[in-house]
Amino acid sequence: MGKPVAAHTNNSGSMLGLLRSGREILLSRSNNPRRKLPYTLELVREQDCWVGVNTLTPNRMLRLAWKNMLIPELEDYERFRAEARIGQSRLDACLEGPDGRMWIEAKSVTLVEDERACFPDAVSIRASKHMQELIGLSRLGHRVACFCLVQRPDCKCFGPADFIDPDFAALFRTAADCGMEILAYKTIIDETSITLGKRLPVFWG
Repeated sequence: MGKPVAAHTNNSGSMLGLLRSGREILLSRSNNPRRKLPYTLELVREQDCWVGVNTLTPNRMLRLAWKNMLIPELEDYERFRAEARIGQSRLDACLEGPDGRMWIEAKSVTLVEDERACFPDAVSIRASKHMQELIGLSRLGHRVACFCLVQRPDCKCFGPADFIDPDFAALFRTAADCGMEILAYKTIIDETSITLGKRLPVFWG
């Protein structure tokens, strides 16, 4: 039996349904001597599948998907800027091409209920603010999108978690009505890799 270790998690959500005693987990280790904790929580075992809980993964996956032209909506853009500022706002990515820009916010989804992936897993004022920013940009004529990466394979659709955060769900619907494109994908995960899976339809409930 190994000795206990302390690990960092960058997931600020509730990780609803995942934080149960005795669960198998997977940690990554950093060789950076300046880190307070060398280990980071990456995966949690949920019944028959691994669930990714590192919230940096969607941003990394978004860039790789753009670079490898895995998402049709992103193919015509030549440049990718991460943590892009516009006015007082900062969004996860801004893609630039001959026809203009596309502003994208990336979300990490870990909650699945009845084969429906849901976001968020806790009330999130920050996520609601991101939707307000996308609504504002869309109304100004900008192209905007939300990249929802479901870090588990056991789902058939995606939708806002109105049963957890009705304010976010309402803003998410408003953003979609204003033209926000919803890029929802599930993933294929094992102990060595995470791969972009199939596109998910949106279920509004």
